[in-house]
Amino acid sequence: MSKKTYRICANCIMDTTDPNIHFDERGWCDYCQNFHSNIKPNWHPDENGENELIKIAEKIKKEGKGKDFDCIIGLSGGLDSSYTAYIVKEIMGLRPLLLHVDAGWNTDKAVGNIEKLVNELGLELYTEVINWEEMKDLQVAMLRAQIADQDIPQDTAFFSALYKFSRKYKIKYVLTGGNFSTECCREPDEWGAYPGIDKTLINDIHSKFGRIPLETFPIVDIMVYKLYYKYVLGMEVIKPLNFVPYIKKDAEAKLEELFGWEKFQHKHHESRFTRFYEDYWMPRKFGYEKRRAHFSSLIMTGQMTRDEALQRISEPEMDSHFLEREFEYVANKLDLTVEELQKIFEGENKTYKDYKNKRFLIGIGANVMQRLGLERRLFR
Repeated sequence: MSKKTYRICANCIMDTTDPNIHFDERGWCDYCQNFHSNIKPNWHPDENGENELIKIAEKIKKEGKGKDFDCIIGLSGGLDSSYTAYIVKEIMGLRPLLLHVDAGWNTDKAVGNIEKLVNELGLELYTEVINWEEMKDLQVAMLRAQIADQDIPQDTAFFSALYKFSRKYKIKYVLTGGNFSTECCREPDEWGAYPGIDKTLINDIHSKFGRIPLETFPIVDIMVYKLYYKYVLGMEVIKPLNFVPYIKKDAEAKLEELFGWEKFQHKHHESRFTRFYEDYWMPRKFGYEKRRAHFSSLIMTGQMTRDEALQRISEPEMDSHFLEREFEYVANKLDLTVEELQKIFEGENKTYKDYKNKRFLIGIGANVMQRLGLERRLFR
C-alpha cells in the first residue's frame, strides 16, 4: 500500500486496500462495473422473481411429501437468515427445519431473535453445539497463523454442520440467506474472505499451531459439497432473497413488527467474535475494512448514498473503550492472557499463501461457475 497511490471508487467506496482493484475511465471500480453489467441485468427481485420463487416452492413441496421437513435453513439470528426463514414459511409455504450451529460466540440478541422466530413461526429448531475445546484450539491456531481469514473456523463449523446434517437426514434443499441486495460486492480474498471451506488449508495450519486433535469438529471440504453433495447426492442450495424485494431497513422493520426481532448495529454482529474480528482485529492489524464491501453493496443497490457511506466509514463502528473490553473478553474466552493475544496481534502478518491450500483449484471452479452464470459476483 505504501508504494501504491491511494485511490477510491467514484461510485462506491471500494478502494486500493484491495490490491487487485481496477478502475475504468469514469473512475468506477470493477465491482461496480460487474454489478451493472453482470448482476443487475440478471437479477429480478420483482413479480417475475416471486413467480419463479413460487415455482421453486412447488417443486420442493412435491419432493417433500411424506417427509417431516422439505428443506433446511441455517439460522444465526442475524438479518439475512432470519428474513429467509420468514420468506420460506410465510411466502413460499414450506416446512423448513431450522438448524442453529452454536460455535460459542452467540450474542444474547442473536439467541433472543432465534427464540422469537421459532416460537412465532411455529417451526422446529435443532441446535448443533460445536465441541468448544476443539473450536477454541482451531481459532487460536488460526490466530497464531497470522492470516487475515480469521472467520474460517466459524464459517467452517456453520456450513459443514449444515451440509452434514442435511446429508444425514436426507434433506435435499438447503435454503440460505445469501443475496445480491446486501452482498453484491464480494469481499476480496486479501480481506479475509477465503472462498469456501479448504480442508487442506485448515489441516495445515492446525498441524502447525493446534494442540489437540479435531475429532468431532465438522469440516466438509469445498470440493465435497460443490461436487459430491451436489452432483451425487442431489443437494441444491437456493437463495430465496434473490427472488423478492429485499431492502435491509424494510426487512428489519418487518421482522421487528411481526416477531419483536431486534436489529444489529452492523452486518455479522450476531457473532461476538466476528464483530470483534471485523471491527477491531482486521482494521487495526491488516488495514482492511470489510464495511467497505458491505456499504458498497448498499450503494450499488440504492440503499445508501456514497456520502452516507463515507461518513460512516470515517469512524469505527464500535467505540474504542468497548473494543478494548472485547479484546480482553476474546483473550479470556480463548484461554489466552491479554498479553499473549497482544503479542499475536503484533506479530508479522501472513496470508493463506504461506500455507498449503487448494485456492488454485477453487479459482478454476469459480471461473467455470462464472462462465455458466452460476456465480455473478466478481471473483478474481
